[in-house]
Amino acid sequence: MGWFNGPAYRGMLMHTKVFGYYNGPEEIMEVTPAYTEINVTDNYAPTAEVLINVTDENGNPAAGADVEFKIYNYASLYTVAKKVTDQSGQCRLSAGKGDMVAWATQNGNIGFEKVSFGTDGQVTIVLKDKKEALKNRKLDIIPPVDGSIPVSVTEEEVAANVQRLQEENDIRSNYVATFYTEEKAIALAEKTGLDAEKIKNIMIGSRGNYQSIENFLLTVPQDKKEESLRLLEVISAKDLRDTDNAKVTLGDHLYSSIYNNPGLYTYYILNPRVSNELLTPYKKYFQEEADKSFIQNAVENPQTLVEWVKENIEIKNELNPQRIPIMPKGVWTARVADSHSRNIFFVAIARSFGIPARIEPVTQKVQYNFNNQWVDVDFEAEEQTGNRQGKVVAAYEPIKTLPDPKYYSHFTISKVLPDGKLQTLNFRAATHVDMGLGNTWSGILKQPFTLDEGDYMLVTGTRLANGGVLNNITFFRIEPDKTTKIDLVMREAEDDIQVIGNLDAEARFILAENKTETSILATTGRGYFIVGILGARQEPTNHAMRDIAAFKTDFEDCGRSMILLFKDEQNLNNFDKNEFGQLPNTITYGIDVDQSITNMIASGMNLSNTNNLPIFVIADTFGRIVFVSQGYTIGLGEQMMKVIHKL
Repeated sequence: MGWFNGPAYRGMLMHTKVFGYYNGPEEIMEVTPAYTEINVTDNYAPTAEVLINVTDENGNPAAGADVEFKIYNYASLYTVAKKVTDQSGQCRLSAGKGDMVAWATQNGNIGFEKVSFGTDGQVTIVLKDKKEALKNRKLDIIPPVDGSIPVSVTEEEVAANVQRLQEENDIRSNYVATFYTEEKAIALAEKTGLDAEKIKNIMIGSRGNYQSIENFLLTVPQDKKEESLRLLEVISAKDLRDTDNAKVTLGDHLYSSIYNNPGLYTYYILNPRVSNELLTPYKKYFQEEADKSFIQNAVENPQTLVEWVKENIEIKNELNPQRIPIMPKGVWTARVADSHSRNIFFVAIARSFGIPARIEPVTQKVQYNFNNQWVDVDFEAEEQTGNRQGKVVAAYEPIKTLPDPKYYSHFTISKVLPDGKLQTLNFRAATHVDMGLGNTWSGILKQPFTLDEGDYMLVTGTRLANGGVLNNITFFRIEPDKTTKIDLVMREAEDDIQVIGNLDAEARFILAENKTETSILATTGRGYFIVGILGARQEPTNHAMRDIAAFKTDFEDCGRSMILLFKDEQNLNNFDKNEFGQLPNTITYGIDVDQSITNMIASGMNLSNTNNLPIFVIADTFGRIVFVSQGYTIGLGEQMMKVIHKL
């Protein structure tokens, strides 16, 4: 009965962790001193096993080669399983019946192939040097087919489940109703003398943690009010919801941050957020615990702090197999950490001393700022040397409905590391406020962008309505002081359905029949559906409705729910459905309050004029739009039925 029944059936790989050393029938994915990770995909979806043969260029087995199994996820090739080949150069994996990419490496040599579980019994990967291995590819990536796990329930059980879901929803709704409102936020802004719009964003964003954030703001003295607002704006949205006792935690950073370098202070000194650690107070602690001469030396030459960390913090990655970040104060006390916690610690202690520092968001390099220059930190290197850099620029020929591809959604860039493994660069709009970048092609690659010297992989993907992906892989090399020109190619399907936009299936509207509020998803149920925005008494809308009436039986037979919305009650009252003959019985009528759904569709589909009605889209549970029509269209009913029959 769970909504995830269908999605789980299409799962490629599902893991779970069992405490200790586990010896069961499931495939072992990883063994650590703390847990054993096992493959449980068989419990949810049809699976198949593939044998991977890894060889060198002469056909000899490559024993001990690393093989990473990667799924296409948000336009990146994301590793979901790691294996090591045996003496015969072989390894195996069982997974859902879809496609992955197997990426093999050994001694800097690379090989990769698409693997189709359920079709391929075995796949051979030949390791080659980078120059030969990094060749452009076009891959058609096919996901597992639709289906569901058989569930046998009675009508009474279904009814009981519906009632329980309603009760749970009521509990949640009652709790959410206690959160901050705009009115309450405005009152707090007046009380604190702070910007009302900013306070609204912060307090409404804090959700159930509002008391902690409110208490922090109310106890800040007047001369620190504006700075406290900057602090709340620079931390993440999740921090607003999660930071317990903000008066203490955020207060430490507000009162103990050393103000210098105005351009970098807010983001890289005041800011307590370094990476993915839990926010804790630490600045005052380090300022009191560290020797004053040690702090002075670090400020005058931050490299002395790098050397101190190298010499005094012992790295024991095996003691933290789950890579849960250790708090900075804990690293200082224990003098032992995993490498990631060590990196967080360095940034935290540097900021505590007034040295701007960060884990650079794109490449994840540790850096400190000295004389207004960012300096890379390599704790493993004998000597700190700056990376030589070049530039890359990508040309893009826009395809329909995609004038400006988005990072993660449509493309990613990964660096090919010296050992042949991949590191996806982390472009996020929110992390580049100080750099002036967005997270689109035009913000990143339309103009030359600086990268470290080395080999890189550009991955693009056009997602089809069935979940498949038209993938394109382009390799390029960055050379020092040179600009590399590449093409960003979004492949197009000739005769298949593509995902061309997005909407929020939880968006709400008013039902025409009883004037109650509901959501798109609550009305349509799971699967594909149609949403139309109509203009009453307008010929384009009248023409569209007549086309739909002509396919009444087809729409009813396919069972796809259709929601038809009007901008207000007057437009709804002006619409007479009887003018168009018999319309499908799958239609629900409603009012799009404040035109929120109209504007959402227009934004997602790059529609410039929301008054050009009607607008029709076909989308699914996950908000993926596969069809759009705006204004006067001949044969709309037939067009939509052709799309629906391909779903």
